[in-house]
Amino acid sequence: MTFAVAICFAPASNFNVAHAADDQPEVVIYGGTSAGIIAAVQLKKMGKSVVVIEPTDRIGGLTTGGLGQTDIGNKQAVGGLSRQFYRDVRTYYQDPANWKWQKKEEYRSGGQSQTAEEEDTMWTFEPSAALKILQGYVDEHDIRVEYNTSIDEVMIESDEDSGPVIKLVLASSGQIYEPKIVIDATYEGDLLPLAKVSFTVGREGIDKYDESFAGVQTEGPKAGNHNFVKGVDPYVTPGDPSSGLLPFVDPKGPGKEGSADHRVQAYCFRMCLTDHPENRIPFAKPEGYDEQWYELLFRNFEAGETRVPWINSAMPNRKTDTNNKQGFSTDFIGQNYQYPEGDAKTRQEIIERHRLYQKGLMWSLAYHPRIPKKIRDQVSRWGTCKDEFESEDGWQQQLYIREARRMIGAYVMTQHHCTGDAIVEDSVGLAAYGMDSHHMQRYVTPEGHVRNEGNIQAHVAGPYPISYKSLVPKRTECTNLLVPVCLSSSHIAFGSIRMEPVFMTLGQSAATAAAMAIDADVAVQDVDYKKLRERLVKDKQRLTGRNQKVVPVGSLKGIILDDVGLLGAGPEVHWIETESNSQRVGSAYFHDGNTHKNRLMAQFSTKEFEPGRFEVRVAYAPHSNRAQAVPIRIWDGENELAKLTLNQRKRPDIDGLFQRLGRYRFENEVIVQITNDDTNGYVVVDAVQLLPIDDKD
Repeated sequence: MTFAVAICFAPASNFNVAHAADDQPEVVIYGGTSAGIIAAVQLKKMGKSVVVIEPTDRIGGLTTGGLGQTDIGNKQAVGGLSRQFYRDVRTYYQDPANWKWQKKEEYRSGGQSQTAEEEDTMWTFEPSAALKILQGYVDEHDIRVEYNTSIDEVMIESDEDSGPVIKLVLASSGQIYEPKIVIDATYEGDLLPLAKVSFTVGREGIDKYDESFAGVQTEGPKAGNHNFVKGVDPYVTPGDPSSGLLPFVDPKGPGKEGSADHRVQAYCFRMCLTDHPENRIPFAKPEGYDEQWYELLFRNFEAGETRVPWINSAMPNRKTDTNNKQGFSTDFIGQNYQYPEGDAKTRQEIIERHRLYQKGLMWSLAYHPRIPKKIRDQVSRWGTCKDEFESEDGWQQQLYIREARRMIGAYVMTQHHCTGDAIVEDSVGLAAYGMDSHHMQRYVTPEGHVRNEGNIQAHVAGPYPISYKSLVPKRTECTNLLVPVCLSSSHIAFGSIRMEPVFMTLGQSAATAAAMAIDADVAVQDVDYKKLRERLVKDKQRLTGRNQKVVPVGSLKGIILDDVGLLGAGPEVHWIETESNSQRVGSAYFHDGNTHKNRLMAQFSTKEFEPGRFEVRVAYAPHSNRAQAVPIRIWDGENELAKLTLNQRKRPDIDGLFQRLGRYRFENEVIVQITNDDTNGYVVVDAVQLLPIDDKD
């Protein structure tokens, strides 16, 4: 027995219900993002008919919208059609005709790769180059794209055996589609509410998934990053709370530490700038400019900020991908809360307000007299590009939607997958970027100063697999929908997964599953994973971090100290972080670069233990270039228990990972200090293991 549920509609006379094979695609893809286009390519390769419904007049999303500085974390995690895109970027720039504003040999990338001849990929590019490549895919595979079209409604039928199915899709163009499978490739997850599929907006609290980085994080390990210098006053009249708060400071913030809230990490435009005089459009003071919007920017400089608040990454042809940095920058913090679930009008108003803010910011940095002259001189060299995007002022329409809705599906990816403490067995792709969230609110501290909150920057344990089940809804909600972008994930895990190469990877995997579900006439939840994996491997998707030798913290016995305190004698003296393929515990390890001798110390410590005897072990990656006598001191609080040296050229005696340092009784605090004093090679620090020992042993 079948019956209609959820949204139902009777096609009006001005709607066209087409039944011809060419007009009735087997798969409807909502969103011509990079994930949506790659999904369409895969479906065409597998012999399926498809239509891409794109609400704007441009495909590619952020990949063609200014995000040319590819974020991935580890290039070896990228395979399949996603990697092919980056090969095609390199091929594009091998052609001298595509170097108009500078010579190829003059370009030096500040990103994932140089234009080195030995590499078969390139990871930095102009928006226009990405658009040409993706449009080439559309043309080559004869992919039907419906531009400036949205999906307004869907009709769902439910069968007591198979579950709810999207039967009809109503587009704003008047076209009604009858697809077998629907893929939501939007950044906003716009099909989720239409299909009555569970989703969330905002961030979970610590207790939801037992994630240490979840919820409000005013005191987190990276909370000070991208923040104001100390002492910036938030009030209209400095020192006078009765005068009111300056714009965009949240009077309700910050909330209880670790608690859930509705807030969404900040959006911005990833600007494509140039300093080439012939191609540059100088920053202009926008109509509607409000100087008070930037009062905190001025005060931040007056309080001691000395840096230009941007990351200005070099792209080919003397262009950039310019992103947020420091306490007051391109992120319009706290001004996007209504976007994820807003209607088209609300979203467009938010986009225009972001554009006004960012235009005003750039003009202020370039020309306002309260900005230090050295900052003005540097910023005013730049401007938007005459040959990018469709607007006369060089600004794009694509806002950087870092996060919107997230499905609550058949399986939820969490921080534990990022750290390697949980590993899925139905991988459809790898993520490798760190857990990364931009700020979510601007608030007043108890001392009466302004601060930003929401920043998370935490390492992952190497490339980790993403579950197929995180791309599909719960069976009771919908059985023919796949969601490769707004997938089922916590806020913390999504901060790692939300990268364009990963979205392309998941788009291809979702399309593969869609084709297999059609061929087998089964629900997306019932796709045979073994067969899916075989096809993904055949298509050169990378499903396991086979080149990594990461030992998850959760797999080890005893107390593991992996969060290390790193000390250097001066701001320019610091340990160097690495994620090389050497065997390691948890996230990245550190080394001294064989420099700054006698000036670096790493300290592992904890007070969270029951007093008693412990065997102390230290993890490191051995190599012939390592130091032969690394100084180590072991303390119980203020009492020194041992002073010894370690030969890091020698392979550790426990699984090639840990070296025993002896057995000691601790009553107060375990402290293990490692320095590079008088060492003759690279000093490596990774983790310390404490194993309880029975007093009789």
